[in-house]
Amino acid sequence: MKKKKIVALLCAAAVTCSMFAGCSQSTEQETTSVQTESQTENQAETETSAEDTAVSDQEAADNVAALIDAIYVQERTDDTDAQCTEAKAAWDALTDTQKELVSGEFADPDYFGRDTGDASKDDPRNSDEIGENELLVVSFGTSFNDSRVADIKSIEDALQEAYPDWSVRRAFTAQIIINHVQARDGEKIDNVQQALDRAVENGVKNLVIQPTHLMYGAEYDELAETVEPYQDKFESVQIAAPLLGDVGTDTTVINEDKKAVAEAVTAEAVKTAGYQTLDEAKADGVAFVFMGHGTSHTAKVSYSQMQAQMDALGYDNVFIGTVEGEPEETACEAVIENIKEAGYKKVILRPLMVVAGDHANNDMAGDDADSWKSMFNASGAFESVDTQIAGLGQIPAIQELYVAHTGAVINQ
Repeated sequence: MKKKKIVALLCAAAVTCSMFAGCSQSTEQETTSVQTESQTENQAETETSAEDTAVSDQEAADNVAALIDAIYVQERTDDTDAQCTEAKAAWDALTDTQKELVSGEFADPDYFGRDTGDASKDDPRNSDEIGENELLVVSFGTSFNDSRVADIKSIEDALQEAYPDWSVRRAFTAQIIINHVQARDGEKIDNVQQALDRAVENGVKNLVIQPTHLMYGAEYDELAETVEPYQDKFESVQIAAPLLGDVGTDTTVINEDKKAVAEAVTAEAVKTAGYQTLDEAKADGVAFVFMGHGTSHTAKVSYSQMQAQMDALGYDNVFIGTVEGEPEETACEAVIENIKEAGYKKVILRPLMVVAGDHANNDMAGDDADSWKSMFNASGAFESVDTQIAGLGQIPAIQELYVAHTGAVINQ
């Protein structure tokens, strides 16, 4: 009897344990299922959030790109000042990640993000109280702050020192650059029309305009056209000669201005390279290449004339080139072949430009495959290819040449 009770109790206990075990397994399965569903939902939410963030980042970057493209224009409007302010504020609001995503027709992270030096060292020379005599220095301009100070401001300073009875003021012809500097650095530079209007409003009687342009090219022609309607608003208006003086029609035509520029830039390049003389550099197998902008204007003959001037001076290891490849004999490929044929194994590139701005930093000395430095290296013909990023404007002898050109019209 007792045995039957014990067996019954054991059976009952076994059934009970089995039921508990079943319940436990069921609960664990249900819990695991809930956890899996929760994890799946969390993962989905995380992925959605990441996608939303990525879209939000790109939208923010695209907005800034559109604002930059809107001020990357050559025409100033009544909205320009506000647009410059809006673009900079939008850029400042971006995260570092978003800034790297900025890309437009002209916009990129370098527009606001590239360090080009301290803009506070510059002087926009746009103040009133000009007086009766104004000397307006007109440049294409540059957004590279250090270059603007070293090249353009240095010329302006030299002119102000030479002619203390005249008030030196500044104008740029490139509105794109004016907008860039204003948006990024808060520095306002007059365009030519603004500068002329300022002169009229200040009662200027005698206006002398000194362009820092290299030659009588398209920029000079456009300047003359802009000035023409203002001729009767002053007692006298005169535009001084550009750096290289008269153009001439023949590629062999040279003049004293071209000679002075050739001597000045060559001497500076030789000194910067660490040589005592050009002949010493030549003996070391060094060729100097002075890279100009180039132009389709008839004034492009000036570059061929500069090569003729170098040859006339006996500067056998000095070559003239142009970014635009006009005239054709100054294209990069042609210059490389000329230097190879001459047997030089070391090359030093330097701009033949008043300002060492975008062309000097990027087209000449940049790391992209189409820069002159890269193409010279890619030719495999040279042991070394070095660059000197310095504009003509910072050379004292060049500054004195501008002083002389200005004096020629002031002292008429």
